[in-house]
Amino acid sequence: MQSQKPFTKDSVTLHHFRRHLLAWFDENKRDLPWRDSRDPYRVWLSEIMLQQTRVAAVIDYYGRFLRRFPTLHHLARARESSVLAAWSGLGYYRRARMLHAAAKKMVAENDETLPTSARELQQFPGIGRYTATAIASIAFGEPVAVVDGNVERVLQRVTGKKLAPEAVWKSAETMLDPSRPGDFNQAMMELGALVCLPRRPKCSSCPLYDFCATRGEHPRSRPAARQQKRTICYSLNLKGRRVQLLQRPSDASLMSAMWELPAISHANGDTPFLKLRHSITNTDYTVKVLKEARVDANARWVDRRQIPRLPLTGLARKILRAAKII
Repeated sequence: MQSQKPFTKDSVTLHHFRRHLLAWFDENKRDLPWRDSRDPYRVWLSEIMLQQTRVAAVIDYYGRFLRRFPTLHHLARARESSVLAAWSGLGYYRRARMLHAAAKKMVAENDETLPTSARELQQFPGIGRYTATAIASIAFGEPVAVVDGNVERVLQRVTGKKLAPEAVWKSAETMLDPSRPGDFNQAMMELGALVCLPRRPKCSSCPLYDFCATRGEHPRSRPAARQQKRTICYSLNLKGRRVQLLQRPSDASLMSAMWELPAISHANGDTPFLKLRHSITNTDYTVKVLKEARVDANARWVDRRQIPRLPLTGLARKILRAAKII
């Protein structure tokens, strides 16, 4: 590759920047199920699922969710509990609720289709600026840039500047290839995910190396948050083919109406039936599970065959799988 100066915004440099990035993407993009189609519903679903979730975790959920709700119409007509059950284990359940609410609104107000512009898409629940621009560019070819954590990191390193949030968006819009906006946006995100890593970026294999002002890890503005450690205990009570579960209140601030095992205050020195680890954001949990412990009087006996159809919390699903209940 011909050597270039660090990135500037003149038309010649922009042309080479876009061409090198898209050529790299065409050759190296991951084979992901949501890239098999530019169907707007599928693009939208994948973008919602990928928020705050690893790609590897999303792949199986994406396929199962589509088998249950293959179209916008199927999703809009479903009960919320069915949607949450299909989402169960993926976490951040507000995403599923907003997805369902937006689907119902689209069917009612937009002739059962997704709007084609980023501006219109942002009028629906759970669709913010990033999600709207991703859908509009990938599914409809609208020349709008996206900015997520990966894109922001690439831009900060290429420019060598600590850009303010709105400046990051403006920089992304300047660099966008208007002839292939969806592919360009995915290429920027893919580069951040595979090459321009948060730590130890793979600069030697980066297609934008000759355009980059940083060429290495950008100085961190603040130290990473330290992981907290906690121990929590749950009861696993069995009676024949039934398991005792507790449903969270419908007005709970987190995971409302989801089902879980009854929590107990401590393990009383007893040897746990199960012990596992579970992480949520910046907290690592040691989870102890005891059999036949005293539980909340509001817990209900649920037949094992019904459990897969319930909206379980991710931790409840993990415990029940470890115990071979499901």
